[in-house]
Amino acid sequence: MAEDRRQEGDETAGARRAVPLTRGLSTKLLLLTILFVMAAEVLIFIPSVANFSRQWMEQRLREASIVGRVLMDGHADNLSREASNAILTTAGVNAIAVRDGGTSRLLVVSKVPPAVDMHADLDNLSPLNAISQAFDTLFFGGDRILRIFGRMGDEGKQYEVILPDKQLRSAMLVYARNVAALSLLISLFTATLVFYVINRVMIGPIRAMTRSMLAFGAAPDNAEHIIVPEDREDEIGIAERELAEMQKALYRTLGERKRLADLGLAVSKINHDMRNMLASAQLISDRLAKSADPTAQSLAPKLVRTLDRAIAYSQGVIAYGRAQEAPPTRRRLRVAQLVEEVQATLAIDPTSGIEFVNEVEPLLEIDADAEQLFRVLSNLCRNSVQAMMGETDAALVRRLTISARRDGNMVRIFVADTGPGLPPKARENLFTAFRGSARTGGTGLGLAIAQEIVRAHGGEIQLVESGNGRTVFSIAIPEAANTLGNGTEGKARAGANHADS
Repeated sequence: MAEDRRQEGDETAGARRAVPLTRGLSTKLLLLTILFVMAAEVLIFIPSVANFSRQWMEQRLREASIVGRVLMDGHADNLSREASNAILTTAGVNAIAVRDGGTSRLLVVSKVPPAVDMHADLDNLSPLNAISQAFDTLFFGGDRILRIFGRMGDEGKQYEVILPDKQLRSAMLVYARNVAALSLLISLFTATLVFYVINRVMIGPIRAMTRSMLAFGAAPDNAEHIIVPEDREDEIGIAERELAEMQKALYRTLGERKRLADLGLAVSKINHDMRNMLASAQLISDRLAKSADPTAQSLAPKLVRTLDRAIAYSQGVIAYGRAQEAPPTRRRLRVAQLVEEVQATLAIDPTSGIEFVNEVEPLLEIDADAEQLFRVLSNLCRNSVQAMMGETDAALVRRLTISARRDGNMVRIFVADTGPGLPPKARENLFTAFRGSARTGGTGLGLAIAQEIVRAHGGEIQLVESGNGRTVFSIAIPEAANTLGNGTEGKARAGANHADS
């Protein structure tokens, strides 16, 4: 059942990643281009239809004026009805009249209409009125009588014609059909050109980036899926370069994570056997503690504590592989005594010339986890000792100094040495695992673990100074919240420690 749901989820995710042609950017771009061009054609179509209607009416009035001149010169009153009907049929009108000054004269008429439904004054027809009249005829005309009048040429005479608007509406419908067909062809042609250009310049690269992201997401450990950016300076080029850099960074990070996972697996196997060996060594140290030899009795407690810490480290060594440390168990500690334990476990060779100086006030207390703070100090001191042992000049001063002071509710511990200092590469990646090592062959885990422990205490560890024969690390650990709120006794003890420092 779970396997079926997983397969169904994979199929759903695959369907979401595959974009259908009808919903792709290319199809949307093509449809939008056609829509926008058609919208522009509509804006052109409205005045063009009105202009066609005006020109049609002017043409009819011009033809009527020609007929009117002929009739006035040939005595239109003497025309028979058959001749009048032939003239009006040829002109396509029902009646022709002329107005000269204040006198109106009906030249020829075939049928007097009962009423005129619409008047068109071509001399005073504004663009808005022309549009309104044209679309009124187009949508509601066909069975109405239209009166058209206006002046033709330089004559002072005003001609009038009366005719059905059916002819005008039929001509407008043919014109509208032709314009619509032409607009559609122009839209398709324009949309094709715009689509080709934008698809070539924009959609194509975006589609390539999409394919690269999908392929890289499916197999991020395959470097062949990293996009190769084009040599272009626009936004698409920037996006391609940034995507390529992001994919490369993720590829490197995944490689490092894989190596860390392999390392964690190896360490877990070593840890299993190491705990057995340390347990055997612990049994031997217990027997050594019962020996009557004074030297053995003085060294046995230190050996036992060292073995206990080694066992604890062995049990918790996988914690770093899981990218977490155990939460600190905070207690009141005397810093000076903890520094002495660190000095004892360092086992500095007396012939090395390295001097260990404990400048911590004997009564200075800190609220911290004893084992974790010991690990932090031990890592820093061991790095200092190894750095100073790498120098061969016997005249050089080799001194490791640990000091501490209280600043309000904060205790600051300083680890200083007179070694050669950290190289620039180590400073750039100081607290990064596998990158912040200051010596060849080092892993850089010591400082990374130290930073994680100090941060778990709510504190901060930083490099204060390095170079010119002096390297100083600072560890700042604040008091725990419950310790600060302990009442009068806690405040008095903090005040006493502050006075001691």
